[in-house]
Amino acid sequence: MIYFDNSATTLIEPTVLKTYQKVSQDFFGNPSSLHHLGDQAQQILNSARQQIAQIINCQTDEIYFTSGGSEGDNWVIKGTALEKRQFGNHIITTNVEHPAVSNAVHQLEKLGFEVTYVPVDKSGHINPQDVQAAIRPETILVSIMAVNNEVGAIQPIKSVAKILQDYPNIHFHVDAVQTVGKDLAAQIQDPRIDFMTFSGHKFHGPRGVGFIYAKNGRRIAPLINGGGQEDNRRSGTENTPAIVAMARALRLATQDQVAQAKLQNHLRQMLYQHLQNLDNAVVFSQLDTSFAPHILCFALRGVRGETIVHAFEQEDIYISTTSACSSRKGVEPITLAAMHVPDQLATSAVRVSLDANNTISEMQQFIKALDKIYQHFQVLN
Repeated sequence: MIYFDNSATTLIEPTVLKTYQKVSQDFFGNPSSLHHLGDQAQQILNSARQQIAQIINCQTDEIYFTSGGSEGDNWVIKGTALEKRQFGNHIITTNVEHPAVSNAVHQLEKLGFEVTYVPVDKSGHINPQDVQAAIRPETILVSIMAVNNEVGAIQPIKSVAKILQDYPNIHFHVDAVQTVGKDLAAQIQDPRIDFMTFSGHKFHGPRGVGFIYAKNGRRIAPLINGGGQEDNRRSGTENTPAIVAMARALRLATQDQVAQAKLQNHLRQMLYQHLQNLDNAVVFSQLDTSFAPHILCFALRGVRGETIVHAFEQEDIYISTTSACSSRKGVEPITLAAMHVPDQLATSAVRVSLDANNTISEMQQFIKALDKIYQHFQVLN
């Protein structure tokens, strides 16, 4: 089997799974309990929080655990709206965000909030000056994804951060779900960022667990009320085994990420260069440094994306149409539509997404299968 759908989810790393199992068995107490078992669970939870903070270079009390990227995005966006509604009702985002962001702001629009959707160019990037132009006195939040999950475009986060230095009261949120282990810190991390969202299953951790970075001094209202866990900001008994396993997965994903990202970029180049030789292939991702090293989106003219996906599946190779969250719904790729790619071509798009476990041999096999599939559909057409 060749698995090239890592932007959708990753296989849990074996040692991470062992960590999850051990913590489940040996530290099963509720971290909020006063007895010894609760203390043990609280200590290992605190250790995981500290480890994550060290890895992403922030304070320990700036890490809050969630159920994953969707909850994190919803929490920051709706929590900001609730917390700052007396100061303004305007939000700025882009027209290529993950549904966890776009649907969250759509819901807020129904409640009277106003949203400006910054457009992207033909490569999938925003112009930071469009963010500048959209700012109003009542703007309370700017939310921009770091890496687009469909084509891999890296948004100019640091340029937006520079603009927002002149607007210290506006919250700046970055969806960083697609960034871990890709050697992108220099391009996307900035002191002006107030909130960042992460999800464990994107970097070989368990599903159903994630975390946000929330800068000290920046407040968001809780979405989940209850027993007051996570400093009264996200109630609910913490999923200690998953959190500890996620911390281990994060460490493993980042400890050699320069070499890992270099390999993924090389595999992506192999595929990109081969696609240039196919007359009816169209590549939407690019090879320059404004694109992440692990994502390549392309289409075969006249063949629907889901047909291509199933053709590769017959070869025991797994890819996806653009966003896994939308693929089963038959929704047109949001990013390609925003890039003004014609509908007929956009519906032919598929996404290859790599990670550190993929190899040159796998890409060679993929290219061989691609040629077979391409020739088959050429004959049919």
